[in-house]
Amino acid sequence: MRQADKLFTDGEAYERLMGRWTRLVGEVFLDWLDVPKGLRWLDVGCGNGAFTEELIARCAPATVMAVDPSGDQLAYARTRPGAKAAEFQLGDAQKLPFCDDSFDIAIMALVISFLPSPDKAAAELTRVVRPAGWVATYMWDIPGGGATVDPIYTALESMGMTTSVRPPNPAVSGRQAMEELWKNAGLESVDTTVIRVPVVYSNFDDFWDSNTVPVGQQGKLIESMSMSAREQLRARLRQHLPFASDGRIIYESFANAVRGRVPN
Repeated sequence: MRQADKLFTDGEAYERLMGRWTRLVGEVFLDWLDVPKGLRWLDVGCGNGAFTEELIARCAPATVMAVDPSGDQLAYARTRPGAKAAEFQLGDAQKLPFCDDSFDIAIMALVISFLPSPDKAAAELTRVVRPAGWVATYMWDIPGGGATVDPIYTALESMGMTTSVRPPNPAVSGRQAMEELWKNAGLESVDTTVIRVPVVYSNFDDFWDSNTVPVGQQGKLIESMSMSAREQLRARLRQHLPFASDGRIIYESFANAVRGRVPN
């Protein structure tokens, strides 16, 4: 397992960190795709199945194959009541274990910035989808400050922690970068959109407990920090987070999405 894969192995912890936001942005993404029902779907980097469950509920697929490099995440995904129609399998986005033209549509949800070679993943998704099929992805706009965990990134970096904070390939989550990646993969009718979602935490403890679970770059880094460094981080976050008058923390996150069609 690659180092990047080891960052997301706890399905329950990932659900606390990202599950609710995955569903929110996933709903908008699927509405934007607007593809027919009854398709053969491939969900690449499915993680704990939050998006897989959403696509089954909204898109009435004929079949769903969902792959991820983490067996623990897949084990959690298989427990989801709404994901029983999916088949879950170990797999690498950059070397998919499927024949050419095996699916009608292939997607990646909140994955692409964590891949060492996003271009290989784009090529693989294109390879396994039939002619005239769809290939799409979305990712938080990390360079633009759109990630739900951006306050954590900013606070950690203000403390001098400039490595191992953000995903290994943040630049690829930019809208123009995604468009170029899809065009370079040979896809046609490529277009992009920005998906904006409200992020709301009931109070500071909800924000802290949700965003410091030991998954992802920032979670692993916080887990390794001393008690005094953690207290310093908490103080910086309290100073800069957008608190509402009732104590809730409310801000907007946004993701970039791209879609294209495989040439006939």
